[in-house]
Parts: sequence; structure tokens; C-alpha cells
Amino acid sequence: MTSEKKFKNNKKNYKAKSAGKSLCPVHGKCGGCQLLDMPYEQQLKKKQTQVAKLLKPYCQVEKIIGMDDPFHYRNKVHAVFGHKKDGTVISGIYQEGTHFIVPVDECLIEDQRADAIIRDIRGLLKSFKIKTYNEDTGYGLFRHVLIRTGYHSGQIMVVLVLGSPILPSKNNFVKALRKLHPEITTIVLNVNGQKTSMILGEKETVLYGKGYIEDELCGKTFRISSKSFYQVNPVQTEKLYGKAIELAGLTGKERVIDAYCGIGTIGLIASDKAKEVISVELNSDAVRDAIANAKRNGIKNVRFYNNDAGVFMRQMADAGESADVVFMDPPRSGSDEKFLSSVITLHPKKIVYVSCDPTTLARDLKYLTKHGYKARRVIPVDMFPATEHCETVVLLSQQKPDDTIEIDLDLDELDATSAELKATYQEIKDYVLKEFGLKVSNLYISQVKRKCGIEVGENYNLPKSENARVPQCPKEKEEAIKAALKYFAMI
Repeated sequence: MTSEKKFKNNKKNYKAKSAGKSLCPVHGKCGGCQLLDMPYEQQLKKKQTQVAKLLKPYCQVEKIIGMDDPFHYRNKVHAVFGHKKDGTVISGIYQEGTHFIVPVDECLIEDQRADAIIRDIRGLLKSFKIKTYNEDTGYGLFRHVLIRTGYHSGQIMVVLVLGSPILPSKNNFVKALRKLHPEITTIVLNVNGQKTSMILGEKETVLYGKGYIEDELCGKTFRISSKSFYQVNPVQTEKLYGKAIELAGLTGKERVIDAYCGIGTIGLIASDKAKEVISVELNSDAVRDAIANAKRNGIKNVRFYNNDAGVFMRQMADAGESADVVFMDPPRSGSDEKFLSSVITLHPKKIVYVSCDPTTLARDLKYLTKHGYKARRVIPVDMFPATEHCETVVLLSQQKPDDTIEIDLDLDELDATSAELKATYQEIKDYVLKEFGLKVSNLYISQVKRKCGIEVGENYNLPKSENARVPQCPKEKEEAIKAALKYFAMI
């Protein structure tokens, strides 16, 4: 049955599920496709409801963007290899939460070409008498296969992950695999000799082809290596990134930062509409791919930095630099408070947050909206049909006076001004102690505020008599207080 027919008959299949049948013979065993047997429209409603509930305090959630055909969308496929007690070679995926291999011949969300290659590699292992790796004993050679496919280019990379660098009859094995699948454009041998849950090791050798593939995304060509981060659903990625750049509202005059840039996708796609793009990534392999991608596309207004994005933005702010838009696309765990504080310190006009977990997104929005930003638009995009995961893109911009709710406060009684309400004296003290290990007094804080042009209560922390000697804030503490004022967007 074609994927199109499967999609059209999804409702019918859902009824069959209630009779004990499923679209997938291992559904419920592998744990990968929790919603596979739910009609697709219901999947979308479920995700829409989840995102709307989590993000209700921050912004109204727009309609989720779904797929026309929610099958066989994954362009990155991983299979773990093992064997039964009788020696039969098996391949599949780990059962959720375990290292028990669930044999899989065809997965309904994976690229079908990849599944066919994995099945034939399984047969070649038997022919070439190559032993699969045993996690318990540490013996054996063949551990995993990773396949990456180009949606538009049709290029295919096969990564053979072994426990040691020696593949018996290497040339003949490669020749036999290419004879079965001439569509393969490169084959890489990756060595992972560690007892680890990580799939790939550090050392790699190219057995055939260039060692990478290329694919097109939003009109740009990208080089993808074995370790590159690249979204697994190319159809939906174009919609997701298109929305992210649309929300940024670029006019050609902006300075843009692409934090967590990976191989440079968002920044390079946005480069046509921005004056300048600064892309930052900690992974040096990804940075090399990103630079190659910029050259491949003839893009000259993007600069790449191999650095921690949070540290980099704080350095920019300290140097008096600024940015108009920050794109951030963190891992599923979201961003930590240290990174978010660096965004606040840099104080861009807009933040475009691309999230793959609405729960951690809600947590991060709570922080950002407490520190001078307001969520303007929220758009869910279904990047992972049949699973419970959902991608979301959010536009935040600096809070404006008309975004606030007016309430009556007697500032004389509070002995504070509207500017002071951005952060209390205690919050400033706590920040200085945490970041610099210094204790500062209310007196020192008010002195620094006055120096920075922040209005302080008329009689606040002034001496009680004209002859009283007032200690002056030491230089070290003054700088620490100024850093706190910047952090809380008060200067």
C-alpha cells in the first residue's frame, strides 16, 4: 500500500485498531510512534490543544501547520544491529527506555529507501560472516547503521558504525552494497569502540564518495555530514523556517544573530532579507559545514563564530554591540537561564524562538516575558507526525508601554520609581552576589542608579543630616551593580 493510500484510509485503519489491529506490527513495542493509529486530524487537534494549554499565559496560539502526507518523512534513519540466540542477524530500534532491540523491516515514518538499504546490509553481514556487536560482552564488530537522505537531491549517505576500524573485505563489502543500491552516493565508516549509548564515535573514514551529501532547503544548498544537525522532516522544515523568517519581519537593514546555528540553515536562509547575519555554534564540525554552505551558496553577509552563543552575546553586549533580531533553535531541553540572560543583556528588538518541546518553551517564555519581552505570535508546526512531539515558532519583541496594565500605585509610599520596579533592590543584590560574589548595600545601588540616570526616590538612601559622611561605592562594586542593571534591562 502506498503512503498516500495509507493516509486516505487512516480513519478506516483507526477503526481497525479498535479491533486489535495496527498500521505497524511493532506498534507499542518500540515506543517511537505513540499516535500512529490515531487519525491524523485528531493528532493535530491533540497537539494544538497541548501547545495552547501550555502557552495560554503568554499568547494566543495560531492554527497548527500539518502535513499533506504524514508518512515516510524522516530523512535520518538509525538502525541498531544485533543477533538472536541462534545467531540470526537482526536490525531495528531500541525499545523505549531499554536496550532491547525490536526488529523492524519497515517503519512508516522513515524514508523507504533507507529501510531497504538497512535490510540488505543485514543480509550482507551474513554473507560476509561479520559478527554484530554485543553490548553485554563487548565482543563483535558491527553496531549501527545511520542513513541520511536528500529530499530534493536524492543523495544518500550510509554510515557504518563499527566497534573497531577494521571492516573485513572492506572493498568487496562496499562493492556489494553499491551493486544492490546504486543510488547510494557516499559510504562512511565510523568507529565507536566505547561502551556508550551514543551512536557515533569520533573517528571516521570515507569508504566511497565525498563523505557527505547535499540537499536543498528554502532555495539554499546545504552540505550534510554524518554528525550535522539537520531537521529530519524536510517538507515541514521549509514551512517552519519560512514562518520563522516571516515573523522576524526582515527588511534588509537588520543585524541578525543565529544562535545554535548548526550548519547555518536559518541564518543562511535569512541572509537574503538581512543586512548582516552573525551565526554562532559550539560544535566545530558544524561550523566547518556552515562555512562550506555559505561558500556553496555565494553568501557573503554571514559570519560564523565557533563559540558558546550565550558567552558570545554577553561579550557583544559588554563591547557595546547590539542586534535587531536573535533566532534561537535550542535542543529539546530548551535554553538554560544563563543563555536567556545573555539574550536579555544584548536586548534585541525581536527574538524568534524555534522550539521542539512546548513544555521547555513555556518555561523559557516565563523567563523572557519577566525580563522585558512579550510573545506576539505562536505557530505550532507538526514536524513529527505519529509522535507526541511538536515544533513551535514564537515571535517575541520588546515590551512597549501600551502592553502594560495600568494600576494605581502611591510611589511615595513605596519609595520607588517606575524605573526601579524592573528589579527590586534585593533582586539586584542577589544577582551581584551570585555573579560576582560581592555583597552590596541599598546605598551603593542607589548611588550607581543616580550615576546611570535612573530616577530614585527623592530622599531614598540620602544621609540623615547634612554633616553625615556617606561612604562611596567602590569601583569594583559599581561595575557589578551596573552589570545587574544591564541584566534587568534598566540601562
